[in-house]
This record gives sequence, C-alpha cells and structure tokens, in this order.
Amino acid sequence: MKRFWLVLLSLGLVLAFSAQAFAVDVKFSGSFYAAGMYLDKTTLSNRTNGSDNVSTAFYYQRLRVQTDFIVSPGLKLVTRFDAMERAWGAARKEAAYGALSTASAKDSYGTIAENENIAFDWAYIEYASPIGTLSAGIMNDGSTGTIFGNSYAPAGRIKYSLPIGAFTINTAYTKSIDNSSTAKTPATTTDADSDKYGIEGVYAWKGGKAGINVNYYRKADKKPASNHYLAKYFLLTPYVIAKIGPVDIQAELNWASGKAKEYDSATLGNDQTMDEMSGWIDATVTFNPVYFGATFAYVSGDDPTTSDRKEGGDIDGGRDWNPTLIMFNYYDRYFWAGPLAGWDAASDVGTMGTTSSTTSTAPGAWFAQGRVGVKPIAALDIMASLSYAQADKKPLGVSNSTYGYEIDVTGTYKITNNLSYMMGVGYWFVGDYYKGSSNTNAVQNDYMLINKLTLTF
Repeated sequence: MKRFWLVLLSLGLVLAFSAQAFAVDVKFSGSFYAAGMYLDKTTLSNRTNGSDNVSTAFYYQRLRVQTDFIVSPGLKLVTRFDAMERAWGAARKEAAYGALSTASAKDSYGTIAENENIAFDWAYIEYASPIGTLSAGIMNDGSTGTIFGNSYAPAGRIKYSLPIGAFTINTAYTKSIDNSSTAKTPATTTDADSDKYGIEGVYAWKGGKAGINVNYYRKADKKPASNHYLAKYFLLTPYVIAKIGPVDIQAELNWASGKAKEYDSATLGNDQTMDEMSGWIDATVTFNPVYFGATFAYVSGDDPTTSDRKEGGDIDGGRDWNPTLIMFNYYDRYFWAGPLAGWDAASDVGTMGTTSSTTSTAPGAWFAQGRVGVKPIAALDIMASLSYAQADKKPLGVSNSTYGYEIDVTGTYKITNNLSYMMGVGYWFVGDYYKGSSNTNAVQNDYMLINKLTLTF
C-alpha cells in the first residue's frame, strides 16, 4: 500500500510541475466617461424659413475595459471591450435608424448597435521572447508616431518588435478587408482583399524619440463589380517627439505615393497616380504655472482639375487628434452630435482635411492654433485657444476656401488621481466655405458647451 501511495504521490507531483497554468494573473484597466453637450446649431447654413435654427442637448457615456490574462512571464492574452456607448434615454440605433445598426463603428470591431450594448474590439496574444515580441490577433491599428494623422481602428494583425539597444525595429502585417469566399460569406471573385505591410525604425533617448514608418498598401477590394481597379501605394511617415528644456516639440510628416487606381485594362478606365501629403509641428513651452503653445498643420487637398492625379482624400488629420471643440473634433462633437452641414452639401466630417461638398470630398486644410494655459494649482488646468483653418483646394462650384475661426476655453480639474472633470465652451466663427456655390448664401456661427466626468482605472 505504501508503494502504491508513493507512486501515486510521485505521479501527482510530476503532473503538477509539468502542467501549464491557465492564468496565473489577471489585470484590468480601462475608463468610463459620462458627458453632457449643448450645441447651439445643428447646421451651418442659415435659411430664411428658419429650418436651420435647431439646437441639441443630451448626455452620453461609454465604458471601456481592457483585460490582460498573464499566462506566464512574457506571455499574455489581451482583450478589450466597449459597453453602453449611448446617449441617455435615446432610442437604440436599430429601432431608430434601421440599416445604420449594422454599420461598423469607426474605432470598433463591432457595429454601432453592438457598441450600445457591448462589443469586443481586441483579442490577441502577445509573447515577449528573448529575440523580440510577437503579437497576433485583432488589435489596435492606425496609430504611428505622434497623435496627428492617427485614426485608431481594430484590425487583424501580426506584429513583431525587436529592440537593439536604443533602437527598435517594428514590423507588421494587417488584414484590413477580406473578401475571400468562406462558409459565412460566399464569393465568386478572387484577389479582392485589402492588406497593409509595415516596417518602422525608432530611436529613443532620454527626453524623446524619433522614427520613420513605411507602410505599403495593396487594396484590391475595388476590383470586383463595376470598379475593376487596384490601389497600391507607399505611405512614408517620419516623426520626432522631444523635450528641450521647457519646450515640448512634436512633428510629423506623411507622404503617400503610388497608384490610387490601376485598372485591369485601359478599356475599363484611366489609371490615377497618388501624391498626397500631410504634416504638423506642435510646440508647448512651460513656465510654471503658465504655458504657451502653437500648432501648425497641413493636409493636401485633391485638385478637381487633375483627373489623372489624386492629391488628397486618403490621409487627413486623423480621428484621434481633436485640436478644437467644434471645427475638428471627431470623438465628442461629430461622433455624438453628427456633421454640421452648410450649403450645397458642404459639410464637415469631424477630421481636418476631409470636409465634403457636392463635387469633392477632399479639399484638404491649412490649420493654425495659438493657446495659453495656466495651472494655478496642481489639480487644475485652464486653457484658451484661437484656431484658424482654410481649405487647401477649392472644390468645383465652391466660391470660398475659409473654414473659419474658433475660440475655445476649457478647464480640467483632477478630483483624484483617477477621476477628472472637464468643462469647455467653444465658439466657431463659420467661414464662407460653407456658403457653397454662391456668396449670397447665408451661414451662421455656432457654439458648444460640454462637460465630462472621466474615470480611469
């Protein structure tokens, strides 16, 4: 009997020491915000019949939770979901907007309707080995260098990072669109996917970093049906983030070059080359408790007179960069209150450089901002800014290029290390661009009030 128990105990110890741990640790992080907004006008045109004098006021919220399952040192499963992303008391999307309930949210792997309940955005493995870090699954895509030009969106990716002293080499393959025939989505075409291949080199030092990222895009999703063209181009992005004494500097350049349209044959259409550019430089100098800042940004517009060239429309200021409260603010004003339309379908879509019109969707933009802030106590930050923007290219039929001026004042109070409260007011002196095809069309200025309570954990 003793031998039996000894053998049984030995087998148990062998199994215990050789078994894989299911999850030795679980870490949670995330954020929750609840906000209220008042927008004085929901359109920029000003018709005599009074149909444009409509305001809106509502509360909205979102919960975001990231969970890291630490399987072993250097190996983890990362997941993230968004939940209850909706306006208080508002009708659900599927009930009020029909087909929009199945539309994908820009920054989610789920639909708009799913995010009003719960939608998982991330699920990927990250393995940090002695020869680099490998990640595979659905994860963040669309963010490089500085915040300018970034439009975060989850995508299926394989990433590999290799640190070499102060240098880091990052490589990535991204599956943006897959139109292959599967059991769930049968198809009768091949070679209709959209893929991205990237390599980045980063050098870091105390107080800053600099890098260059090169992405190659091959978009064949327009080849089926009546389009019959392929897009393939490179996007080159050098950037720098540095602190020099009291000055914080950020700069980035984006240049896209290649083929915007390459048809299978000349009988199907004329090829179109791509030559687009965007960039910014941002500086903030701090003399406690006061700081001063300035931003200059540019997004090239598409020239409506050059049908064989595409100079704008694929790159812009990005959804993640929100320098103003109204004019270029995607995640609060546009996402929750919607676009602000002028005459002749001249309308903004929340990001710099993609204001649309009847005849063009990419006029581009020049943007300049000056700001001043003060931190009278460590927990309080009050900032005022003056911004100006105009179109780089005037679409056909649009008489003017000025988007306008905007004055913003915001105050953020840090209640605790994890809880903050923000209040802001913005006033937009709307430019003549939104008069559309006639200078006699009247436009109206707009203002917005916003307050937001944000919890991070």
